[in-house]
Amino acid sequence: MPPPMGLSIGIVGLPNVGKSTLFNALSAAGAQAANYPFCTIEPNIGVVPVPDERLDKLAELVKPERVVPTSLEFVDIAGLVRGASKGEGLGNQFLANIRQVDAVLHVLRCFEDANVTHVEGGVDPKRDKEIIDIELGLKDLETIEKRREKSLKMAKAGGKAGEEAKADVALCEKVKAALDAGVPVRAQKLTDEERAALRDLFLLTAKPVLYVANISESQLADAQNDPHVKQVAEIAASEGAEYVVLAAAIESEIQQLPPADRKGFLESVGLTEPGLHKVVRAGYKLLGLQTYFTVGPQECRAWTIHKGWKAPQAAGVIHSDFERGFIKAEVISYEDMIRLGSEAAVKEKGLLRVEGKDYVVQDGDLMHFRFNV
Repeated sequence: MPPPMGLSIGIVGLPNVGKSTLFNALSAAGAQAANYPFCTIEPNIGVVPVPDERLDKLAELVKPERVVPTSLEFVDIAGLVRGASKGEGLGNQFLANIRQVDAVLHVLRCFEDANVTHVEGGVDPKRDKEIIDIELGLKDLETIEKRREKSLKMAKAGGKAGEEAKADVALCEKVKAALDAGVPVRAQKLTDEERAALRDLFLLTAKPVLYVANISESQLADAQNDPHVKQVAEIAASEGAEYVVLAAAIESEIQQLPPADRKGFLESVGLTEPGLHKVVRAGYKLLGLQTYFTVGPQECRAWTIHKGWKAPQAAGVIHSDFERGFIKAEVISYEDMIRLGSEAAVKEKGLLRVEGKDYVVQDGDLMHFRFNV
């Protein structure tokens, strides 16, 4: 079932860094992974449940007929090469596919493997990152330049339209100068209004980034001290970005095992949980998302909303009628539910709250909406 909010994360990287292997593991969707560039021609899309032990605990209490986690969409795109922004490799096709995603997951190869060729000759995550950044930046420059030319023509008009077009030209020039200097749009000092004005351009370097350091099984034991992983950690720290370390090949193996065997396999390679869980949670955090729950004998379900959303907006994720006809929300905190063990016990203690339209939903709230359409 697709995520109700259609939130998606595009997986980028050079060829042969482990993108499709990671994608296969994420979605168990079986995208072809082979040792040559461009085996992922069509963007593969996988919808991945967001692991949340709170949902599991609620389900243990309520024993519903079904349990429905919330999910994120991952889009796997052909490997980028130098010159992709100019149409090298499958460049232009790739860049069109990624424009619509909400965030970027950038896979950086940190493993040595003589059997898996590296298009740039050797393992160097910093250089690889810069190649991708340049290609995305060049594509954004092209997009900004088209917009600037269009606004220049409109700026000749008089009145309000002309003034707005002039402001737009100035904004395009400001962004273009920073891109020329190698500063991605997300790191540029822009006001909220300026960012809003750029939104319909879907600029690639405006999207938040999550870095994945892809290592081999032999690096797992001491990953944090690995020189390549340290490079990725430095890159993330310098940008205020998130990063996750995982071995995509191992993650792929885990997904192929029957669920009953996974725990033992994880322990055998020294892991407490699949690295994929970290990726999905980091993606969730990157997008500024949180979860609320609806709980009943039919189903226990997790719903995705943005942090800071009010009760009617949260209700609208279930159905637009809920938002339109919102009257009130009955709210129980997750902690109270777990501590007291049932909705009846929570009510008895007077801990069920009735909230109105201005209530800001908290992560983990159990919600029941009253509406009238």
